[in-house]
Amino acid sequence: QVQVVESGGGLVQAGGSLRLSCTASGLTFDTYAMGWFRQAPGKEREGVSCINSYGGSPYYADSVKGRFTASRDNAANTLYLQMNSLKPEDTAMYYCAVYRAYDRCSGSWARVSNPRYWGQGTQVTVSS
Repeated sequence: QVQVVESGGGLVQAGGSLRLSCTASGLTFDTYAMGWFRQAPGKEREGVSCINSYGGSPYYADSVKGRFTASRDNAANTLYLQMNSLKPEDTAMYYCAVYRAYDRCSGSWARVSNPRYWGQGTQVTVSS
């Protein structure tokens, strides 16, 4: 059974940093592209980042480019999201997503319909 668990969310002041982690079990981690999505109250879920199974250069939403960095440690079955220069508009529930086996990040990586597995989310709140 696949389990996806996020951690690292919290309350931070604008300009601050947080590091999210996501561990996935019950699957061969290094065969799956992984992603981060977020959903703010009253808004649709949106893609934040996608990173291929082998790593490489991640894809990012324009709103987070230059501030967020996604990475993964395949030996530890863990995905990370380093978030710097946080803004109040980054406030959202952040979800870890597992794409389908052998899928790669592509132009449609941010579609909510693409991931196969989801975590329960971790809340990030940025105060002004």
